[in-house]
Amino acid sequence: MIGWAAVKANVSSPASPNARWRSGERRGSRPFSLLSAVVVAAILPLSAASAERSACATLAAQVDAAAPSGPVFLASYPGTTIRELKDAAFLYDNAVAAIALVGCNDLVHARRIADAILFAQDHDRFWRDGRLRNAYLAGAPTTPVKLAGWWDERQNRWVEDGYQVASDNGNLAWAMLALLAVDRASPDARYRAGAARLGGWLVQWRRHKGPGGFAGGTFGEEPDPLQNTWKSTEHNTDIAAAFAALARATGDRRWLAHANAAEQFVRAMWTSSCGCYAVGTGLDGTTPNTMLALDAQIFPALARDAGPPPAAVLDFVGARLGQAGGYAYYDNAFKGVWTEGTAQVALLAAVSGRAGKAAALARVLATQRTPDGGYYASSTVALPTGFMTPTASTTLRRYFHIPALAPLAWVALVERRFNPFTGERATPR
Repeated sequence: MIGWAAVKANVSSPASPNARWRSGERRGSRPFSLLSAVVVAAILPLSAASAERSACATLAAQVDAAAPSGPVFLASYPGTTIRELKDAAFLYDNAVAAIALVGCNDLVHARRIADAILFAQDHDRFWRDGRLRNAYLAGAPTTPVKLAGWWDERQNRWVEDGYQVASDNGNLAWAMLALLAVDRASPDARYRAGAARLGGWLVQWRRHKGPGGFAGGTFGEEPDPLQNTWKSTEHNTDIAAAFAALARATGDRRWLAHANAAEQFVRAMWTSSCGCYAVGTGLDGTTPNTMLALDAQIFPALARDAGPPPAAVLDFVGARLGQAGGYAYYDNAFKGVWTEGTAQVALLAAVSGRAGKAAALARVLATQRTPDGGYYASSTVALPTGFMTPTASTTLRRYFHIPALAPLAWVALVERRFNPFTGERATPR
């Protein structure tokens, strides 16, 4: 068998994509708007970076700063005063951070984030079906788990963002990957059980129409959130890897059927005319959206042992999405460097033996480092993504030049050459 199941053990229209407000994310994951929400050490031996704090050490410091002990969610945009993002801990960002800490061999801090994910799963204010939300309140979780929000003086009421309170399936798949990564490094049945509960919730989103695969998840608050009918290449990549990892962890091969279904969808999104993956489908779940997005190319290359070779992917994205030595989010966003995406490309280069390419990208990433060792989401004030915000259909989602958790976590993965999809560490070449 090839693809994710054999790995060793956006949607649709620009107005409705795999909209994950990642810090920068993906997914994971994600860009935001003020209206709806606003390293060289990476590829060198750690001793060569001793003069600077590594991304691994910075992540650990952020965990300790968020709470002295116990389960904790990290702020996706630490220090921001933007009301829509202040103290918001996006699930994708925290999942990637937990996986990165595993790659850093820092299980103490990785488990603290994984424990927060389990706590949130068990102590939601409404849901009892195993799902998680797209974002939580940063810090130590309480019962019931609090969500981020703000007081709107014009409306004279507390407001929560419709995306943050909802459940994107790609984000939940990343939470599965995080729980299973911690379990592999420090076996604990609780993490496997939590991942299985998430998997049990995700299977309802499998579709058989057209290219199959999994639809996007929910949008809006309880009790009747809207259903996202589009399908995302990025999400299905995440889901395929998560189900394959769950099958390996539990020994239950029934999960492989879902992994294969998600993988088949990703294969169906391959567009031979451009030699690239479409970002996903439209609202009908069938019609491809041919927008060219960076993570829709990089994630399948990291997660799969089939498809175009990494060298071909790196050459393609360099030609089509290269920007100022780094990479833009999509092919019409040549206004700055997307830090998180550039780190994703650097990781693919590092794990596939392109050391020179990885070193060049590490130097670009170093220019986006903050004084305290974090990383800015974008090199420019506002980097467009090509998608609209889910809560304001006329407003573009963007990455901003503010410190963000997701790029820090991805740089840590590059430092350790740790593949978050497979849990494998590449040997330097």
